[in-house]
Amino acid sequence: MNQLNQSSQNKQQIFTVTRLNSAVRMILEQDLGLVWLTGELSNLAMPSSGHWYFSLKDMSAQVRCAMFKGNNRRVPFRPQDGMQVLVQARVSLYEPRGDYQLIIESMQPAGDGMLALRFEELKRRLGAKGLFDEGAKRPLPREPRAVGLVTSATGAALHDMLTVLRRRAPDLPVFIYPTLVQGSAATAQIVSAIMLANRRAEVDVLIVGRGGGSLEDLWCFNEEAVARAIHGSAIPVVSAVGHEVDVTISDFAADLRAPTPSAAAELVAPDRSARAQRLVHLRQRLTQAMNRHQTAARHGFALLQKRLDHQDPKRRLEQQSQRLDELSARLQQLLASRLHQGERRLANLELRLQAKSPEKLLAAGKRRHQLAEERLHALIARRQDVAGHRLAMLSTRLDGVSPLATLGRGYAIVRTPTGEVISRAAQVNVGQPLVTTLAEGQLRVRVEEVHNP
Repeated sequence: MNQLNQSSQNKQQIFTVTRLNSAVRMILEQDLGLVWLTGELSNLAMPSSGHWYFSLKDMSAQVRCAMFKGNNRRVPFRPQDGMQVLVQARVSLYEPRGDYQLIIESMQPAGDGMLALRFEELKRRLGAKGLFDEGAKRPLPREPRAVGLVTSATGAALHDMLTVLRRRAPDLPVFIYPTLVQGSAATAQIVSAIMLANRRAEVDVLIVGRGGGSLEDLWCFNEEAVARAIHGSAIPVVSAVGHEVDVTISDFAADLRAPTPSAAAELVAPDRSARAQRLVHLRQRLTQAMNRHQTAARHGFALLQKRLDHQDPKRRLEQQSQRLDELSARLQQLLASRLHQGERRLANLELRLQAKSPEKLLAAGKRRHQLAEERLHALIARRQDVAGHRLAMLSTRLDGVSPLATLGRGYAIVRTPTGEVISRAAQVNVGQPLVTTLAEGQLRVRVEEVHNP
């Protein structure tokens, strides 16, 4: 009978209390994951360790919670007993006591928290429906014929955008589609303004936005109707809502997000002076790249020269160095000539642009300039390949006269244990140990006989 009971116990899995609590904790944390819940703070304790311990309760239940200092440092307010909060937490178990508890990851006041929760839910749902797909977003026109502004007719954002547009492109037509940008009625007006702009088809790009505000103030730009109107617009849309830190659903649905309304105006308005500055910048970058390549080539040559100072072909290295300098000088002259030709061509294009200002001629000039740059890059690459090939041939020739190559043909270097090189039989005695260096490895030998001629 005792043997039967012992056999039955062996077949059953016997837990210790520690192992049981650990297994329950793992089940809770893995199966439930992160959860959102709201409730009232009570029994809040903040010991010197920096961790927070409290209970979260509603009308009929409560749960113990812990928020460690790595997470509570990000809480932007001072929690107090009786405060309604929204938290994101992991369901867990405190193993030493077997108490079920929540590990709080984030906390925010319940009012703004509910809006944030609605924001995340709408973002997830619309993203799953493909409204935020990057592949569907269109590039902004480089040379728009007209710009449309969907914003408040009395807001500071309109004044900021008009100021930037006048500064960057004073001849660019601007159409304003006034709308409310705050409150429950703003959603329908924003949608109507976007649809009106699409029906009229009088602009090439739309800026939809307003100035900064609280999450509640900006909420009309988090509505699904506005997101669908932006996504369905046949005109590319730039979302410019609030300040740089503000993020709305409109930002994800638009073809491009700008951090502020002024920045949106900067993005859509072409700046002719910026093009000339960009060409100058590209020329400077090309010159700097050439200088870096030349510096690297000289540095590599100096390293090789140091390694070969103790060998014979010093004259060859000097000749090759002179040749490298000649090639470098020719390359610089060629670069300067090409750059000068590019500058003259650019000057001619600018004169023609100032005289006629046709967009097609400007585009053709840009293509010719780009072709000249590509040919210059190709020529530079070919010159560098020739110089690299010559340097590789020189290295091969130097390897042919290297002492290591001599050892590879069967010769050896004989030294005493102290490192003295043996070149005459008179330097050694019978029985003296010697070290023989071969092409691969060394031999320790002892002198058996000495023959002096």
